[in-house]
Amino acid sequence: MGRAPLEGAGVKPPAGLVLGLGLSLLALLARPGAAADTPPTNAAPATRLVVVVGAAGQEEYGRQFASSAQLWLKAGAAAQARCTLIGQTPTNGLTDLGRLQQTLASEPKQSLAPLWLVLLGHGTSDGTQAKFNLRGPDLAATNLAAWLQPFQRPLVVIDCSSASAPFLARLSAPGRVIITATRSGFEQNYSRFGQYLAAAINDPQADLDKDGQTSLLEAFLMASRQVAEFYRTAGRLATEHALLDDNGDKLGTPADWFRGVVPVKRAREGAALDGLRAQQLCLVPSAAEQQLSPALRARRDELELAIAQLRERKTKLAEDDYYRQLEALALELARISATNTPPLPAATTP
Repeated sequence: MGRAPLEGAGVKPPAGLVLGLGLSLLALLARPGAAADTPPTNAAPATRLVVVVGAAGQEEYGRQFASSAQLWLKAGAAAQARCTLIGQTPTNGLTDLGRLQQTLASEPKQSLAPLWLVLLGHGTSDGTQAKFNLRGPDLAATNLAAWLQPFQRPLVVIDCSSASAPFLARLSAPGRVIITATRSGFEQNYSRFGQYLAAAINDPQADLDKDGQTSLLEAFLMASRQVAEFYRTAGRLATEHALLDDNGDKLGTPADWFRGVVPVKRAREGAALDGLRAQQLCLVPSAAEQQLSPALRARRDELELAIAQLRERKTKLAEDDYYRQLEALALELARISATNTPPLPAATTP
């Protein structure tokens, strides 16, 4: 099976199992000690969460979109994020499209603070241009790509609408995580992925690696599997297949390529798999995670990615060279973890 020729995003075809150190082991090496429960000593820049609710079309859909938006805002409040909701209040002369553009334009383009943009609603695609339906003028994928082009900060864009896959190809870039509810612009039926993802984003049941927080990858996996279960139970042909891209190659990886949080299939043609960056991002971080300073957290994430990239190049390196590089990266990763591990209690003399 070759890469999907459909508009927007191609699914990477399998060619065997991924062997070696998995994401769960990287997480174990790098995450701060779970015993830490004191307030963070190095306050991170506040996460920015922008939730956009599109035109409902029907009242039933409007209720569902509004409910999902409230779940996102509840999670944002738990994360002490700066939250903005667009599409649920009177426009007062400024369209929802204009307000979104204004909101993004006012955001710092360089920051350690992640920017999360969540689109809840319907979408359309004519094979050339994909749009997210808003009250008033719609949001085109090309417009959003232009508005996000200046950003040099952690960026998450989640398009939960039908026909959303072309947004992935337009927005994909290094340092970004892009999620769409569909794998092509031709999956145009109402998408249920958004409601499941909103419920999963801060659900302890979605915490697959049991590190006390739900990552974006874990929420994506749970939501995708709940969507598949919905269609199986209803005896209906699935009309949506969510994709995740977090390595900037404009391709998407589906949830059934993972076992736990570890990808278990390898793409042909040497294409890298997605998942590691999304596993690093948590909208609501644990108390232990918050102990790391923003700079150390960023360095920790860089090291994890570097180890994954090194593993991809293992067959091209001399064995000694490979293990020398791996040891250097792993030791620095361990030192970062140790800086946040609570010290053992002092021994007492009987």
